[in-house]
Amino acid sequence: MSRPMLLVFLLLILIITSQFEWKQQLVIDLDPSSSISQKQQQISQREEAVKEKIILSQEKNIQGLNEVIRSLQEQLKQCRNSKGTRNSSVSPLNDNVIELERQKILED
Repeated sequence: MSRPMLLVFLLLILIITSQFEWKQQLVIDLDPSSSISQKQQQISQREEAVKEKIILSQEKNIQGLNEVIRSLQEQLKQCRNSKGTRNSSVSPLNDNVIELERQKILED
């Protein structure tokens, strides 16, 4: 009777120690994956921050270009008003050329 009890006791000790080792391995395995996921989150956050900065700078550039366009349009109107129309046949042609140039600028 003592021999089977000893075997059962040793078997229980073996089972308990093996489970303890498995749990340690799982915890060790989980730690690197969590640090990797944290690094990936940090990288994605940095990428988002860079994208936001780029978008803001592009919006500022667009606003500045729109202001330049308005200013040039005002100057053009003033030039037209000050010069008047010298030749009625040349004026519509100039208007068409200016309009085409403006469209090309806006397309770029």
